[in-house]
Amino acid sequence: MPGERALVTVLAVTQQLRTARFDELDASTLYELLRLRAEVFVVEQDCAFLDLDGCDREPTTIHVWIEGDGRVLGYARVVPGCSATEIGRLVTRLDRRGTGIGACVLREAMNLVDGPLQVKAQARLVEWYESFGFEGVGQPFMEDGIPHVPMRLERERLRTQAQTSRDA
Repeated sequence: MPGERALVTVLAVTQQLRTARFDELDASTLYELLRLRAEVFVVEQDCAFLDLDGCDREPTTIHVWIEGDGRVLGYARVVPGCSATEIGRLVTRLDRRGTGIGACVLREAMNLVDGPLQVKAQARLVEWYESFGFEGVGQPFMEDGIPHVPMRLERERLRTQAQTSRDA
């Protein structure tokens, strides 16, 4: 499968970090990705919404996920836009939260993009996204009954900060 890398063994399970475009996904993998999204966003968070919004099939969209123990453990999709690339649908299986899987998926998604990034962060995760360099850029809003905050990461600002830190 395209974009495959071995990860460290966590909880005695070898995990694979994978990336693919829609036309590179086999039916079984696509099913498991969509199943995880439905388990968390629709069932766990009790949000009836149209998850299949058409973005998954766009030729520029990249799907990022971690597999382990025969299951998808975490996922995100990277959707290029006009002014920034959106990282969305970031999700980790309930029984794997707190293990770093979400952070690993987010870092890989971020590494796939050179320019600015944006997320619609659930309000309870704002500090977590801030730890990756994202900043709030607008007013909080409700989406599917859950408070969200629009956030953006400007790569040029991070490069400047990193250079300043190295020069100090």
